[in-house]
Amino acid sequence: DLEANGIPSVGVATTEFIDAAAVQSKALGTDPAYVFVPHPVQDRTDDELKQMADDHLEAILALLVKQKH
Repeated sequence: DLEANGIPSVGVATTEFIDAAAVQSKALGTDPAYVFVPHPVQDRTDDELKQMADDHLEAILALLVKQKH
């Protein structure tokens, strides 16, 4: 558990998993940081995946520095 050891983390998943993440978070009583990217990713080219990462990097970094250690 990274966060239990003082290492902030952010989950990255596709929009297909928004509802599942909410249900799981509620069931576990947690409020994890997530960034959701467009679904699907398996048929994307390397360049498309790199662009997607660039497009979401700011949101991921913002959540990492927002979290309490």
